[in-house]
Amino acid sequence: MAGAQLDILMYHSISDDPGPTSISPRVFGEQMQALAESGLPVVSPDAMAKPPLTRSVVITFDDGFTDFDSVAWPIMRDLGFTPIVYLPSGLMGQSENWVGCNTPPRPLMGWDRVEKLAAEGVVFGAHSITHPDLSTLSPTALDHEVFRSGQDIAARLGQPVRHFAPPYGATSAAVQQCVARHYATSVGTRLGVAKLNADLYDLPRLEMFYFTDIARWKSHLSGRGNAYLATRQALRRIRSTAMRSIEKFAPTRH
Repeated sequence: MAGAQLDILMYHSISDDPGPTSISPRVFGEQMQALAESGLPVVSPDAMAKPPLTRSVVITFDDGFTDFDSVAWPIMRDLGFTPIVYLPSGLMGQSENWVGCNTPPRPLMGWDRVEKLAAEGVVFGAHSITHPDLSTLSPTALDHEVFRSGQDIAARLGQPVRHFAPPYGATSAAVQQCVARHYATSVGTRLGVAKLNADLYDLPRLEMFYFTDIARWKSHLSGRGNAYLATRQALRRIRSTAMRSIEKFAPTRH
């Protein structure tokens, strides 16, 4: 069906902290207001398992930073939006401590806040236990990180966990097969929108750091942003190819 797609928005921290995984509260508020004014339906995260036949939007957050609770959720709640937050279940109540995290590290919500938010309608998904690169793990360690994460969250919230997001978007055939045994969907960091034939275990997302220019975001919402998105996708492919070449020809250290 023409126009059928799911725009899955990807956020991490809503704060003035540096880096591409942080978006300022002011910009986030403008992005959400523009989304509300666009008229596009913001649907339940469960729609990812069966993408709707018309263009719709799902809002996702990785990691469960405390500013989701204090900054992002009040804005979305007032607009009637239901997001999903992917949690690294073994790190709740601590601070980010993984490769590539911010300095100083940003704090993660504790389980008491997660439980409160779930009662208010926020959906939670699994994001592993310790936030590793799942593609580097043995089969046993991989299954433990993937399966146990959802079980930890389900035990806290008293409801099943249906959705998963691999840390860093790092995936492989083995990771996708493992996730498929335990969850209905998995989102990654591949830039794009999900069409009707999208792989449910490698769903693309829109990294919202690319849409901090509100005029550009409004253009995308109106259906006039295809050229910009295509340019961003091409630049990502070029960067990925360059990185692989560097790794291939880098001298081996002993």
